[in-house]
Amino acid sequence: MAGQERKSFIELPIKVILTEEGTTFFINNKKSIKKFKLADNVEEYGIFLDKFSPQSLQRMMLIDYVSKIEISKSEFMTSRQEVMDLSKLIVYSMLYRQFDALIFSKVLGSDVIKHWNRLNPANIIDDRTKINEQFLQNALKEKEKDIADIKHRILSPMYADISANSDLLAEEKNIQLLLSEKFLNNLRPFSWFIITKFKETEGSELLVSDIRKNLVAYVDKSKIAEYVSLMTMELATNAENSNLKREAKAIFKGAVDMNAVLFDPDIRRQVLLSLERRGELVYLSWRIGSKSTSIGMQGRIQMTIFNKESEYNKVKESFEEQKNTDLKKRNLMDFYRQLPEGEANTELGLYYLSYLSEECDKVNVKFESIANQVAGTDLTFITLALSI
Repeated sequence: MAGQERKSFIELPIKVILTEEGTTFFINNKKSIKKFKLADNVEEYGIFLDKFSPQSLQRMMLIDYVSKIEISKSEFMTSRQEVMDLSKLIVYSMLYRQFDALIFSKVLGSDVIKHWNRLNPANIIDDRTKINEQFLQNALKEKEKDIADIKHRILSPMYADISANSDLLAEEKNIQLLLSEKFLNNLRPFSWFIITKFKETEGSELLVSDIRKNLVAYVDKSKIAEYVSLMTMELATNAENSNLKREAKAIFKGAVDMNAVLFDPDIRRQVLLSLERRGELVYLSWRIGSKSTSIGMQGRIQMTIFNKESEYNKVKESFEEQKNTDLKKRNLMDFYRQLPEGEANTELGLYYLSYLSEECDKVNVKFESIANQVAGTDLTFITLALSI
């Protein structure tokens, strides 16, 4: 996370499919949008970016302008870090958005607001309350010191616990400290307006404590971002290697060692060029739950890997077998760190699906995975779905 956010730009060709709100904004501001045919043959409107600011893309997701993101490439190894950064960015964005929604509901349901609403029935504060944006910004500017003080009250006990946690490496501690601040910084202005307005009211300390408790839970949830990024990359690599081997068999008629296809630069380049000419690409697609979707779907991320695969039944059998494996060994992060540099393990993504499922269970994130095939075609897809 920290490494990803230090980058000014991520160089990766992506299609960003817009929500209805996003499309309206772009049209009203005379910004061009394109119609794309996506991996599942659906046509939708969006924008194409070959280089983007992580902060800008995250902002678009936070304000619900993005419904899907898609990448299509013949190989992913040269963009490994960028793909993992994008994956983490998407998961973090959903976590920030869900935390903001949760805290807003906690604020509105707090004793301080219930007391206010009883005394002011003509001016109740609820999720339909409208407030002038300029007034809100000016009020928060005047309350900057109060906001800083409240953030300090929320974060200080967390900082002490994180710093004293001997199970965390120094880098992991820094990431958790940074995330704690980012979750609070991404709360909507109206939440801060209410929190500061009633900071001296009876019940305000209970509200601060409730925010802290939920912040701890969401910082804990954030660990899955790393697992998801590793899993995404390994599954993409698995699909890429499957394509390389299949194409090499067609080109060389079995006269080349399959390992050479993966590790010999000249042979690999030749096979990749052939795949690109024929449009045989691997597609990574993220579907992001919108705020306007049904209850329970707003916090859903669905990541799908599309690939042509002639031996679908073999792929599905392996997928089902590996995702249900009972693994009581090293955790995924330890295993990943101990892989020799440059080693290709095409089964890693499948074999450690159960680890991701286990980690999601620990932090109360629903995880689903499925392997399937588009009817009447050789297009297979593996889907990982998270409900945060």
